[in-house]
Amino acid sequence: MTFPDLLKRPSAYLPLVMSGGALALVLGFVASVGVVEQSDEGTAARIFQLLLVAQLPVIGTFAMRWVPRAPRPAMLVLGLHLLAAVTAVATVIMLEA
Repeated sequence: MTFPDLLKRPSAYLPLVMSGGALALVLGFVASVGVVEQSDEGTAARIFQLLLVAQLPVIGTFAMRWVPRAPRPAMLVLGLHLLAAVTAVATVIMLEA
């Protein structure tokens, strides 16, 4: 199985879509409201957290199924998952500073 073929699997692309959605949520919130100090977490923050946590079972399923079958392409996809999640979280951290 090649890397492009593996990326066509739902368990490979769904976490990337979820991380992209989390990043878009943060950027959309900042564009519409701005960077404001809030006393309590709002709905956007909760949805962001749910999107990131909901990826974990999908990534785990992907890893258990594809790492034994196609180690190199699967590890590349897992690296993309990590990069996408770190990008979304890093954006939030940079905006808080």
